[in-house]
Parts: sequence; structure tokens; C-alpha cells
Amino acid sequence: MKHQHPLSIGSNTLLLLADKAIYWPQQQALLLADAHFGKAAAYRALGQPVPQGTTSHNLQRLNQLLSTYPTQKIIFLGDFLHAPKSHAPATLQALRLWRAQHAAIACVLVRGNHDHSAGDPPADLNIATVDEPYLLGDFALQHLPISHPTHHVLAGHIHPVFRLQGKARQRLTLPCFHHQPGITLLPAFGAFTGGYAVEHHADSQVYVTDGDCVWPITAAS
Repeated sequence: MKHQHPLSIGSNTLLLLADKAIYWPQQQALLLADAHFGKAAAYRALGQPVPQGTTSHNLQRLNQLLSTYPTQKIIFLGDFLHAPKSHAPATLQALRLWRAQHAAIACVLVRGNHDHSAGDPPADLNIATVDEPYLLGDFALQHLPISHPTHHVLAGHIHPVFRLQGKARQRLTLPCFHHQPGITLLPAFGAFTGGYAVEHHADSQVYVTDGDCVWPITAAS
């Protein structure tokens, strides 16, 4: 299985990871967007019968990435917590245990629209919070996919997915990375999220992932 796919942007080579994140080797940085920790807890608080354990599952996936890629910094591209009710005790306890395991890794949250309503992570998680754009090297790290005048944008927000068309009425919708001039979109890292279907254009590249493999899509796919 091909768990990663290189993407060259200027003098940088980013690794698009099958588990819906980006690894930036030059910075030893792991980038992920739209984790939406505590989303299920927020829905349960509203009386919706949604599954438990999504935060723990997402953190296990993140742990696996950290065990694979040497990481000095994790940058969350917005929507770390889903809503005010995501500050549920079980959710925060899981996050605190995870953070204690990785205390030496710097964490930065570029605030997204859900962060403005949910509030910043608790101070004891030791996650620095900044407004967009967060400029690092050649990139503008953002939540919203809005172009930047001098830097290539890495962003999330829309939870991009791509619809693969098979024979007859067969269709498969998968999370994807969407690379365009000036902007590269990351799929939502959170497992309990929806998606917005993007289209393949002549000046764009689409890389889909099924969680185990990531591969480029040609215009004819």
C-alpha cells in the first residue's frame, strides 16, 4: 500500500498521508485540518444517538502518525473542537492524556470558524492559538481557503471529497487533497465529518485516500 504521496510546491516537498494529514519533512511538522474533537459529544448533548469513542479513535490515528513520522510540531488548521458542548469531561480527559504523552511536541492551532464558537482549547493542553494566516516558510497556514498575496495556502474548512464514477451507477466518494494554483486543501482529519465534493480541473490535482492508500486522480477518472 502507498501510504503517502509526495507533492512538490516550490522548493518544498510535502507528503500527503493516507490518514488525511500532511507531513512537512523540512519542518518536521504534521499538519491536519478539521479534527472536530468532541463533535459526537456535542451531538449527544443535544439528544442525538451518535456513537461514542470518536475522539479516542481520532487520537489513536494521530498517535500512529507520530510514531511513523518524526515530528517536532503539530499544526491544526482550524476546527480543533467542534462546539461549546465539546468541552465535555470525557473529551477533555482524552485530550489531556494524549497531550501528556506528547508534551515535547509543540502544538499550534490556527483558529477556524468552529474554534471561534467552541472557544480555545483549555490552557493546560499547551496548544498555542493564532489567527490566520500563520506564515511558516513558503506557506500561509489557514483554515479558510482564501488566497494569500505572497504565500501558497494550506487550508481546510470545506472537507473536500471526490466522487469516483464506476460502471453503470456505481459511485464511490472518498476524502481527498485538492491542489490548485496558490491553494492546497486538506481533507477533514476527523472521522465524524461530512464532505464537499470537489471537481477535477485542468489546472488542479486531486489525490484521494481510502485511509490506507493515497493516489492521484486523472481527469478521465
